[in-house]
Amino acid sequence: MPGALDGVRVLDLSRVLAGPYATMILGDLGADVIKVEAPGGSDDTRFWGPPFQNGMSAYYTAVNRNKRSITVNLKSAEGQETIRRLAETADVLIHNFKTGTMEQWGLGYESLSRLNPRLIYCSITGFGETGPLASLAGYDYIIQAMSGWMSINGTADTGPLKVGVAVTDVFTGLYAAVAIEAALWARQKTGRGQKIDLSLFDCAVSALVNVAANYLMSGNIPQPLGNEHPNIVPYSTYEASDGPIVIAVGNDRQFHALCSLLSDRSIGTDPRFQTNSGRVAHRDELNRRLNEEIKQRSRAEWQRLLAEKGIPCGPVQTLEELFRHPQTDARHMTVTMHHPTVGKLKLVASPLKLSETPVSYRLPPPLAGEHNREAEALWRNGPTPENCDAKSP
Repeated sequence: MPGALDGVRVLDLSRVLAGPYATMILGDLGADVIKVEAPGGSDDTRFWGPPFQNGMSAYYTAVNRNKRSITVNLKSAEGQETIRRLAETADVLIHNFKTGTMEQWGLGYESLSRLNPRLIYCSITGFGETGPLASLAGYDYIIQAMSGWMSINGTADTGPLKVGVAVTDVFTGLYAAVAIEAALWARQKTGRGQKIDLSLFDCAVSALVNVAANYLMSGNIPQPLGNEHPNIVPYSTYEASDGPIVIAVGNDRQFHALCSLLSDRSIGTDPRFQTNSGRVAHRDELNRRLNEEIKQRSRAEWQRLLAEKGIPCGPVQTLEELFRHPQTDARHMTVTMHHPTVGKLKLVASPLKLSETPVSYRLPPPLAGEHNREAEALWRNGPTPENCDAKSP
């Protein structure tokens, strides 16, 4: 069955995470994605490990399926001409070179859009193409620090902490996919492509959502709360008898339902805890008393009791527990793909569940330059047969 983006041609000059994540999403949805690297392979994630499987890094496999790979020397006149020729028939070009680099090579939006006015050109940089920091390179860790994310993560004891995944890259990849799809839809009406200027910095600021809104409304600088919620209590991690569990009480009804399960009934009648505002003001006292209660039962028992009351909760799981969980299996969140030299690769599957145009897993993460000999025909040929053992929902 054709994917939602079947027939869309994507020229992917990005590397590492934000851009490749965006183009993998487009590829999963049916787009024909051509990954362009320097001769020998210039995507650093090919070498980020361990772990490796037959020479291919796990990091690289995470965001590079459903792509073909060609190698081009972008610093040479011949390589630049190759990109111009491919851009003439592409729908989308995406890159994450530093601001001004593509223009130096004669591959900026103005130049390529003259060759192909329908081209959608997505630039991903650390800080965007304008402003005093436009010339700086951007890495997720730096952006987490500068965007305020680290200042709200951690506790007073730990100090600022980064999130365990490169979340600003992930946010930017998601925003890039959304922006490209919006530009494709706009082109249906106007017949013209456009330029998309995305930065990790902007996307990280946008993803602060309610924490940023709290500051903009109150002027109060948020402090790191660890596993606490800035606006809701109780909404935290508690220690059951056999390990940590998260309990997320979203309103007064749920709070009183929780209290009905406690042996200390005075918690539910304490006037300080009757409203969420009161609970926020007295979070330390309330959490101390709740912890005394939660540790009296196991995580499974709390899950059962809280689910019966309609109170959101869940155990803090390791990745081993996650990938053994029946919900993960039921949602088909892993897929096994076959690579001719690497062997079987088990990957995280797409979360996109489309009833009429489902995602597909056609191509495993490519070797550098694997499709060089096919470069001329890549834009003319249709999709290849599926090459995976994916479970269909």
